[in-house]
Amino acid sequence: MSRAEAIAVPAGRRPSPLWTFGLLRSELVTTLRRWRTLALLGVLAAVPVLVGIAVKIETRGGSAVGGGGGEGPAFITQITNNGLFLVFTALAATLPFFLPMAVGVVAGDAIAGEAGAGTLRYLLVAPAGRTRLLLTKYTTVMAFCVLATLVVAGSALAVGALLFPLGDLMTISGTRISFTEGLGRALLIALIVAASLVGVAALGLFVSTLTNSGIAAMATTVGLLITVQILDQIPQLHAFQPYFFSHYWLSFADLMRDPVYWDDLVKNLGLQALYAAVFGSAAWARFTAKDISA
Repeated sequence: MSRAEAIAVPAGRRPSPLWTFGLLRSELVTTLRRWRTLALLGVLAAVPVLVGIAVKIETRGGSAVGGGGGEGPAFITQITNNGLFLVFTALAATLPFFLPMAVGVVAGDAIAGEAGAGTLRYLLVAPAGRTRLLLTKYTTVMAFCVLATLVVAGSALAVGALLFPLGDLMTISGTRISFTEGLGRALLIALIVAASLVGVAALGLFVSTLTNSGIAAMATTVGLLITVQILDQIPQLHAFQPYFFSHYWLSFADLMRDPVYWDDLVKNLGLQALYAAVFGSAAWARFTAKDISA
């Protein structure tokens, strides 16, 4: 039985909330079973392992990572003292490219991949409505954002506990907090990082409605991501950079201050909500008016 047949309801009958849940569950299962999705999650899980091993080897060699000159990420010099810092370092290392690239691939393939495979028309045979299907696709992408972030954080926590000691940790402000509170902040940081990918998810979904080629949609989304990252590093564009979706991504580090600095965190979440509203609306306008021929 095909996926469309599994979620189909009799013609003329309004889809029930249970049917909507079935559609979402089907999309989640289909997305997570794809080898491409599993490969992306595998790469994300491998990054903390490589970082942890590199820090362990460097420490064993007798030199402190990052030295005393302030080089390297803010958290990496603390990993040898507390493995929990590997969570923060891994998220900082994957957020600029690996995490958004993975989200861009999944979002870009959401609609265009179905059209390219010839399954989009069959998904719309059931009286779901294009709006309901688009919301289901976006919810699936957002669920992947959370899952991908938790995979990085979980892998980093496991490797950090295996290779380094755990215990109370020092904040950026110089105050000491308990391991339990640090673990809570690590979870909050992971959720903030997942929320930081909302803009990329909406952008990728919009691009996915513009073409019937999943590969083209994925490549375009990743290309736009790289372009924005480059533009965000050009000093002459400083007036525009606060409006780039990636500008406040690393503001999650402010959660490791005491007291927490909320200004950039709030700006980041507000900017992501703005991108979600703009590109989500654009995706809806395009998809509801699109001639589905595949």
